[in-house]
Amino acid sequence: MTPIRVSTNSPLGAIPMGNAPARVVISPNGRFVYTVNAPDNTVTPIRVSTNTAEPAIPVGNLPNSAAITPDGKTLYVGNRSDGSVTPIHLQTGTPGPSIPVGTSPAAIVITPNGKTAYVSNQDDDTVTPINVGSNAALPPIPVGHRPFDMAVTPNGRTVYVLNSGSDNVTPIRVSTNTPRTAIPVPHQPFTLALSPDGKTLYVTGGTNLLTPIRTSTNHPRTPVVVGMSPSAIAFAIVRHRRPRA
Repeated sequence: MTPIRVSTNSPLGAIPMGNAPARVVISPNGRFVYTVNAPDNTVTPIRVSTNTAEPAIPVGNLPNSAAITPDGKTLYVGNRSDGSVTPIHLQTGTPGPSIPVGTSPAAIVITPNGKTAYVSNQDDDTVTPINVGSNAALPPIPVGHRPFDMAVTPNGRTVYVLNSGSDNVTPIRVSTNTPRTAIPVPHQPFTLALSPDGKTLYVTGGTNLLTPIRTSTNHPRTPVVVGMSPSAIAFAIVRHRRPRA
């Protein structure tokens, strides 16, 4: 991994870690970065203050997704090949017993209150909720075909699930863990992201389209033409200075 000094946009020394990292997540306090090393079946913690890697943590088979609870205490790692999630106690760096979920877990999100983790199971068309307090899997939620990326609203009321095989997005009501009516999007959606205020969901799809969805109504708006094969979405927070009186 190569850290970059933001003030100068210059690369620092590369940090050795595991092979072919599939995901990188940052602790809420910014003190650690965790890389999910798919071929090695490990997670590598990196201490930000020194840019040094600590001993790798063993997880399940072919890990490819991860999310940290808002309190920074637990990292959940999805293991694609064995249909499980490994919880890691971050204070000690120790993995807990694996949690069985669906087939081919692809993504993990955690509600802002830290009570529930959601895991998309790409090969059985479900999402598995996990009770964070007990690390117990709850009944799976049916969604569209080949669920992949997910996003949770800032108020924690809705989880949006991108279904790459059925060209739609399934909203899940968090209070009841029930799916709502699927939202159609252009062919072959790839990723999604919520605006910081939670009012708009953006979905990439088609050859060069970005579809905005108003979360208050779950209605898609006219797609925006962008570059070829969009694969990621990010937001810039611009703060305007107030003019002096």
